[in-house]
Amino acid sequence: MTPPINEQANRSDVSHLSVDVVVVGGGPAGSAAAIELSRAGRSVIVLDKSVFPRDKCCGDGLTTLALRELELLGLDPGTIKDWFDVPSAAIRSPSGREVIVPLPTAGKYAAVAPRFQLDDALFQLARKEGADTRDGHGFQSLTEHDEQVVVYADGLRISTRYVIAADGMWSPVRKAVDGAQPGYLGEWHGFRQYGRNVTGPAKDQLYVWFEPDMIPGYAWSFPLPGGRVNIGFGILRDGKRRVQDMKEQWADLLRRPHILNALGPNFELEDRHTAWPIPAKIDQATLAGGRVLFTGDAAMATDVMTGEGIGQALLTGRLAAEAIVAAGASQPEYAAMVYEAEVRHHLVADHKMSSLLGEVLKRPWSRWHRKFLNRPGAYVSPQETAD
Repeated sequence: MTPPINEQANRSDVSHLSVDVVVVGGGPAGSAAAIELSRAGRSVIVLDKSVFPRDKCCGDGLTTLALRELELLGLDPGTIKDWFDVPSAAIRSPSGREVIVPLPTAGKYAAVAPRFQLDDALFQLARKEGADTRDGHGFQSLTEHDEQVVVYADGLRISTRYVIAADGMWSPVRKAVDGAQPGYLGEWHGFRQYGRNVTGPAKDQLYVWFEPDMIPGYAWSFPLPGGRVNIGFGILRDGKRRVQDMKEQWADLLRRPHILNALGPNFELEDRHTAWPIPAKIDQATLAGGRVLFTGDAAMATDVMTGEGIGQALLTGRLAAEAIVAAGASQPEYAAMVYEAEVRHHLVADHKMSSLLGEVLKRPWSRWHRKFLNRPGAYVSPQETAD
């Protein structure tokens, strides 16, 4: 049980620290924020209750948004052992029509990277850039004052000018600031497992299956090196689908001929399946409160149409850091205003359009082209630029 704040403050075994920014959560949003802040000369402590490397239930897919953000951060894909560049995607419509979309070769448009490795690489990059990374230190509480916030974590009391909450959908920081949203379970629910011995075309090709009984949800298979895949499905919480039935639906999907053909006859599942809720209400989320900025899943920043969240997490983390740098220590209202305006510019308008055009998921190739192929890829080499 956490001691009362006044008792923690006076305990001899509590370290008293002072920094410019405390980032709660070391995933993509938190690490991106810490990297940007450190490079801008701000002192940063990153807190995470888990010890890295740690797994994160996710599809592991990286879109062009995520890839561009990773490039801006300076992440080298070569540091991630199981990074896989996707050369093409097979998209199956509810009618059974399959379209193969070859991706351009000038730069990276899609990739797959296990979150166990990706998140650790970002966390280590934040440490390399000078952030004080404290994994294994869970956030406990905070107190807000006119000119600072005092954050309490496992064995730590930290005075800071700002807090960036990158601590997930059920953000403990949000609960400490304004109370959690009771009963909120997100707009999507994802279900994932890894597989091996893939010998069919899914060995090298990304698959998205828009199954008639799952619309507007979908199933996926994302390739990894060595004949492995991240395979799973996502369903929209519409009040008609029971999460308890997902395990049965998973077994049914893996019996469908077109999925079996893509995976090959020797396909085997690895370990256990995992499931997770996905929040996608950034247009309604409170993005800032006092000296606290909310990012990633804590800002409900996933794509309402696809459930994609890595790119949005990286982007919101970077935008929060830039807003704090622009505002300085004494202007939290300006930091909040800048951050909210930038998030609206980059994400909220697209979120509203995606909500209105939910039926576009029944014609997925139109969204694929709009989102990916008409925009520059990431990590374009000098030779490709010259060509």
